[in-house]
Amino acid sequence: MTTQEIADKFVQHLQAGKFMDAIDDFYADDIVSHEMPGIPNERTEGKAAVRNKSAEWEASVQSINSAEVSDAQVAGNFFSISLKMDVTFKERGQMNIEEIAVYEVKNDKIVSDRFFYSMDM
Repeated sequence: MTTQEIADKFVQHLQAGKFMDAIDDFYADDIVSHEMPGIPNERTEGKAAVRNKSAEWEASVQSINSAEVSDAQVAGNFFSISLKMDVTFKERGQMNIEEIAVYEVKNDKIVSDRFFYSMDM
């Protein structure tokens, strides 16, 4: 598959709310995931660890009030998307999150991701 095809299918999963399926279907076993500096799990290695990080985040959420995922922008073997979410966390309350995510693709799998975001409480 091309990077564009992978990006489009990945985005379809996210737009349908299938975040864990997106990890299972598109992440390489040796994925390296990067959060912003100073954020817990700043660097996570391996698909199982990324799934665990995502499950922990989901467990901290009381409700996702709204979510928008953009179409992918592709450049070579990279693609990026933007996300906007209104989330209510169990312990932190309601937050508006705007995020840019950048993904690198090799051998038909996402081998790295990097997230940049701002949060309004």
